[in-house]
Amino acid sequence: MTALPADSHVHSEFSWDTGGPDSAARGTMEATCARAVRIGLPGLFFTEHLDLEDAWFSDPEDFGDHERHLLGADGIVAVPPFDVEGYLAGIERCRAAFPQLRIGTGLEVGQPHLRLPGAGRALDLDRFDRILGSLHTLEFEGRRAEPNTLFRRVPAEEVVRRYLADVPSLVAGDEPFTIVTHLDYALRYWPEEAEGPFDPRRFEPEIRGAMRAIADSGRALEMNTRRLWPWMAQWWAQEGGRTLSLGSDAHTPAALAHGFPEAVAMLESVGFRPGAEPWDLWRR
Repeated sequence: MTALPADSHVHSEFSWDTGGPDSAARGTMEATCARAVRIGLPGLFFTEHLDLEDAWFSDPEDFGDHERHLLGADGIVAVPPFDVEGYLAGIERCRAAFPQLRIGTGLEVGQPHLRLPGAGRALDLDRFDRILGSLHTLEFEGRRAEPNTLFRRVPAEEVVRRYLADVPSLVAGDEPFTIVTHLDYALRYWPEEAEGPFDPRRFEPEIRGAMRAIADSGRALEMNTRRLWPWMAQWWAQEGGRTLSLGSDAHTPAALAHGFPEAVAMLESVGFRPGAEPWDLWRR
């Protein structure tokens, strides 16, 4: 059986949506590293959120209690600045406390094709081992919103198609992110009660087109194990995808490496193999 790989997508108290260091919902670096050692994980990357969004709006019900203080009365989200120095100090503390664990630095940048030039002026991106690019919001009436909010305003099919149609723009430039995360982000919020279970075949041309754009850009695709889709790795391989990462998108220690044994089996079944080191990308 293949050993578990490193978890390439992990959040701690330095990500705004974990509630910060004083929140009961937080997942601290120390607690997450301790769990990694307990479950035999060889390494992880703390890829904290870097969101520099302008005029991003949300419905209150889309925010948990621990993050609702960031939502203004006008529905605009005010994300606090990323504490890069505190984060890097936390990384060094954990590396000293858990020498048996490979701890990498990272960022998850929302809308990197729109925001990374600004991020590069705000902090030195070369200080981070792994930069993920995520499409979290879509344009709507002159502002931006996440899919869960848009599903209440726009037909569900349109939200998914618009999300997938934006992926080629996400990867068209030369912004320095190497992995595209959770391509299924919009599907995570699919309104199943109203629309029935999500059927990927309904959107297969658009999903495959988004995958081709990512593959053509030379970037890796993340298998986000929060929800495993059997078709995703297969379609990625068929559309020319050669590299993959595994990420749990954990925001608490308990979610670290969730679904990894199943994901490893799924990747191997379509011809992907781990690299020489557990923190390397998988290749085909």
